[in-house]
Amino acid sequence: MGQRVKKKEYERLTDSNIQKVMGLLTSEDGKPITKKEACELLNIAYNTQRLSKIIEDFETRAAHRATRRAQNRGKPAADHEIKEVAEAYLAGASISDISKSLYRSAGFVKNIIQKIGIPAKRTAEDLGITYLPEECVSDTFSPEEIVWSARYNCAAKIVQEKTDMDYAGKYGSKCYQIYVMEHSSNTMEFSTGVKGGYNAFQSAHDLGKLVHLQEYGLQLERLEKVI
Repeated sequence: MGQRVKKKEYERLTDSNIQKVMGLLTSEDGKPITKKEACELLNIAYNTQRLSKIIEDFETRAAHRATRRAQNRGKPAADHEIKEVAEAYLAGASISDISKSLYRSAGFVKNIIQKIGIPAKRTAEDLGITYLPEECVSDTFSPEEIVWSARYNCAAKIVQEKTDMDYAGKYGSKCYQIYVMEHSSNTMEFSTGVKGGYNAFQSAHDLGKLVHLQEYGLQLERLEKVI
């Protein structure tokens, strides 16, 4: 593929918006919009040459994705794909973003998540805390261990166990101080994806082990920000 169109921060050049504008430019149900109106919808300066380049770039990328998806269709998951799904999903990437990156379907990505025991993220429709896969369940965690926080819906780091009272005896579970990791919007950039975080306290029942995913090449340190 050729060089991609450079995007300015304020421009609305998401694939969905470009596709919408393309549909409006060729609308058969009503009067097609003008190229000037198309530029306004994309929030770019009025420039028909650049507009054409943006549409051409989108069509080229769409064709490339379709070709790669067709080539991958029916093929079992490769080791590098399983590793990328684990790292990307736990680092905050959406299933949609991961499927685009791998040129695979969303169902393919979901199947890997379920098959190897990656904790599922809570969606807007979910109420409460989601269940952890059996592979993630544990009563005990170690300081510095990278875990999954079902309560905060992201990766976290164990700071220490709280021992000021018998939490297991009173509540049926140990309690840990954790550092919750927050990620930037560019979640596919693992080396710079973590932008900060905060301390919190959480029951062991709502924390998930991730060490079993190292079998698939997951590098837990790539989820971590140096604290």
